[in-house]
Amino acid sequence: MSTSKMTISNSNISDRYFSNSNMTRLRKVMSVISIVLFMSSVMLVAVKGFNWGLDFTGGVVAEVQLSDQVTKDALKTKLDTAFQQDVQVVGMAEQDRWTIRYSQLTDAPQPNLVDALSSVSDQVKVLNSSVVGPQVGQDMVDQGGLAVLVCFLMIMLYLSVRFEWRLALGALAAIIYDVTLILGLFAFTQFEFNLTVLAAVLAILGYSLNDSIIIADRVREMLRGNPNGDTDNLLNESVKATFSRTMVTSGTTLITVSALWLLGGAALQGFAIALVVGIVSGTWSSVSVGITLPKLLGLQPCHYQVKAPVEVEGEYP
Repeated sequence: MSTSKMTISNSNISDRYFSNSNMTRLRKVMSVISIVLFMSSVMLVAVKGFNWGLDFTGGVVAEVQLSDQVTKDALKTKLDTAFQQDVQVVGMAEQDRWTIRYSQLTDAPQPNLVDALSSVSDQVKVLNSSVVGPQVGQDMVDQGGLAVLVCFLMIMLYLSVRFEWRLALGALAAIIYDVTLILGLFAFTQFEFNLTVLAAVLAILGYSLNDSIIIADRVREMLRGNPNGDTDNLLNESVKATFSRTMVTSGTTLITVSALWLLGGAALQGFAIALVVGIVSGTWSSVSVGITLPKLLGLQPCHYQVKAPVEVEGEYP
């Protein structure tokens, strides 16, 4: 008897907190938050830019130890003047240590790094210095951009054939949102953007698409099976039906990537951070963007109903 009462009580609590009205309200709040995060990420990328790794820029990278009184602004101003370029200055965990990156100009002689630093610090010690050539040339960047564009177009074509253009556009918008959020994070934190981070961004394209397809497939089934149903209610039921599956998939993947983040060392830190953010964002955007945008575009159950063939009256032999 007590077990039956407990089951009824749990069911009532579930119906109360996961009712269609609450789910619709929650999706709208998530969508507003997503818009704010997306616009913030775009502004961060446009204003701050990236801390490009030498994989993209090439040049000289040096780790130096200076006096504690040296500030980043004073150091950067002096180095920009000395080397006649925008020198990248990044503070390290220790207060007196800095990472300095600059390109090697071939059309003009460049000063010695120690001489340039001596004017801002009475203590100069070069801990490490190396010259790195760019691994990603302009041709590779252009070809990579073209490949990403073709990838987006092929994904859009496949999803349009399988689902319908509204759901396809929602899935594509979710992918763009996830990638933009990762780029905004790296612009905000100024973590080094190197080839491993680029590989993580490309991996997130596929992972985000997987989350969106899972929910979109369920939405398609719900719309086909309920031709007279309310679209918001059907979308909410689709989210609830796929919630446990999505959380299990994302959770197990996060455990693996978190282990990589904690144990992989500094070389894989950027790669792991991008994957963690992309996995969480992919799960979030599949609801806040992937199915909310199609609803705003007028998605209805009638779009997935098979029309019966029209019989034409006439004479038959």
